[in-house]
Amino acid sequence: MKLIVVLGAGESGVGTAILAKKKDYQVFVSDKGKIKEKYKNVLEHFEIDWEEEQHSEDQILKADVVMKSPGIPDTAPLVKKLIANGVPVISEIEFAARYTDAKIIGITGSNGKTTTTMLTYHILKNGGLNVGMAGNIGDSFAKMVAEHDYEYYVLEISSFQLDGIVDFKPSIAVITNITPDHLDRYDNSFENYVSSKFRIIQNQDVEDSLIYDSDDPVIIGWLERNPIRSKLLPFSITNKLSEGAWLKNDRIVISTENKTIEMKADSLALEGLHNLKNTMAASTVAKLVGIRKDTIRESIQNFQGAAHRLEKVLKIHHVQYINDSKATNVNATYYALESMNTPVVWIVGGVDKGNDYKILMPLVREKVKAIICLGMDNSKIKYAFGNVVDLLVETFAMSEAVKVAYKIAERGDTVLLSPACASFDLFKDYEDRGNQFKEAIKNL
Repeated sequence: MKLIVVLGAGESGVGTAILAKKKDYQVFVSDKGKIKEKYKNVLEHFEIDWEEEQHSEDQILKADVVMKSPGIPDTAPLVKKLIANGVPVISEIEFAARYTDAKIIGITGSNGKTTTTMLTYHILKNGGLNVGMAGNIGDSFAKMVAEHDYEYYVLEISSFQLDGIVDFKPSIAVITNITPDHLDRYDNSFENYVSSKFRIIQNQDVEDSLIYDSDDPVIIGWLERNPIRSKLLPFSITNKLSEGAWLKNDRIVISTENKTIEMKADSLALEGLHNLKNTMAASTVAKLVGIRKDTIRESIQNFQGAAHRLEKVLKIHHVQYINDSKATNVNATYYALESMNTPVVWIVGGVDKGNDYKILMPLVREKVKAIICLGMDNSKIKYAFGNVVDLLVETFAMSEAVKVAYKIAERGDTVLLSPACASFDLFKDYEDRGNQFKEAIKNL
């Protein structure tokens, strides 16, 4: 019986353990931190061996294969030791894909991948397909493969998950965009991060498709330098294309395999230019898998967006409060500010991932009337914008930030939580940060 060791007992780790147990592996789960109670209960239920707050190296090094969770870097001493000993270290999507014949749609990118994944799933489900949604969103892919028999999977995939693939091959790959993010994990090399994203197509062949943003210079640059086998389907909001998706007089045109459909661009449920692109990507996928034009049109009109992504919370005294806690990098915040049409009181800050705030400067000058910093160290934000806005206030708790925003905001303004940073200094994660924001607004 083969031994699989699972490093990290979060969603992907426990999902892998369940699937491995079903496939007759001997399974051992090891987590250096504490395992959440709900995951312990699952491991107990499936009679899977586990340990927490330690890694028993002698046992781990005996593994035939190791699945490490995306949060553990390749530079961790234990991972280096495993690789040096010739033990394959793979990601959960690599492991799970070996046990399903479903058609896989893999979606990656620095921003927009959650919305694009949810919208693609929404259209395919409405089109009557037997489809599951997993990956970085909801249940883990491995758990789904263990418990369901879907014919299609729409997967949101992070660069960390792609770093651990060997044979993983989506029939349809989507790259929404590539901007600097997580560079701390890639030796501060943007090139390494870009290569990591493009691993999504490394095993694709001429039967498979890549849908990508052709307005993105980073993506175009990489494609020009690297030969690929996939069928290319670009989308653009600035150029007319011969195939893929583009804009023509306020209509979205989607053309694949000599079949063309058109839809009104102003009928989308989601606002902002970036969401127009997300919609183009999702609609191109839907077209490739044979969803009818009417279904695509109806689905994009009635879609409810992702929580914590430009989520309208409440209007109080004619001030709109918007929760964009999922904006954990500068580019995501750029999209948020770009889609604002009223004066903005901007709540920003957290754990800085090597942010360069320069790209936000024109938008801040044009749209932001006041900045509320929310983080343990706000020095970079103060340095970048201290002379740009009339008012900059430092806060160290969400309730405090929202109270200050309430005092500053005037009729017709928008209070926007779009932190451009990770959340781990003051919150468990971006969801906790967004939920605290919503709670604080309700308590005003």
